[in-house]
Amino acid sequence: MARRAGGWWWVAVLAMLALSGVASGRTSDSGQFVKRTVTVDGRQSRYQVFVPRDAQAQRGSLPVVLFLHGSGERGSDGRKQTQAGVGPYLRAHARDFPALVVLPQVPEDEEWAGINNRIALAALDATIAEFGADPARQYLTGMSMGGYGSWNIALEHPDRFAALVPVCGAVLAPRAVRATLFVEAVADEADPYAAMAARLKATPIWTFHGALDDVVLPADDRKLKAAFDAAGARDMRYTEYPQGNHNAWDATYADAAMWEWLFAQRR
Repeated sequence: MARRAGGWWWVAVLAMLALSGVASGRTSDSGQFVKRTVTVDGRQSRYQVFVPRDAQAQRGSLPVVLFLHGSGERGSDGRKQTQAGVGPYLRAHARDFPALVVLPQVPEDEEWAGINNRIALAALDATIAEFGADPARQYLTGMSMGGYGSWNIALEHPDRFAALVPVCGAVLAPRAVRATLFVEAVADEADPYAAMAARLKATPIWTFHGALDDVVLPADDRKLKAAFDAAGARDMRYTEYPQGNHNAWDATYADAAMWEWLFAQRR
């Protein structure tokens, strides 16, 4: 009986070590998602972090990406935000994706604004502290509603991110039924495009949009490109997919050139 009890004890120890490895990022052959929670102003919110393989060995040098989902992934389950956009790409490239990715979630019928932005940044801060990300290699991307959110957060924190990748977002509300969806930081500006360019012209930015998008029209991204060029922006790129519709995110996150450019940027 003593020998059998000892065997079970070792099984338990090994299980605990395996769980500890996931929590600290010590994955052997593949990156994976871990679940976390953060509390801001009394609101608890679930988020997930993609932890790349061998993360523990790279502490201090890991890049970290903050991803903001679109309208369809809103909720409180802490899961839907991993099922569209960057999440499926991470699962398909779990063995070789080289960065931490933070995936917070907005509650139903809310936007990337106010407390939701503070929650996203708190989740990012917690991830940097837990997994040892490089503060000089923080990146921000979002799709659709999250594209708007990327601009909102970047304008609120213009010196934080090494680069931005807004996907099929815009500046003004796309239609009357989404009147609350806009870039709040420049809402009162006479020329919101020029105001955004003036504040963010030193930040490398690559925006993406589908030319056939009828949900969020590409007009605002075209105006932003012109405004950033006029402001003498350091590195402002705009890719428009000629046959693309609103789903510009699948092509964007599958673009190896985008990731190579992104991870080359540093603050």
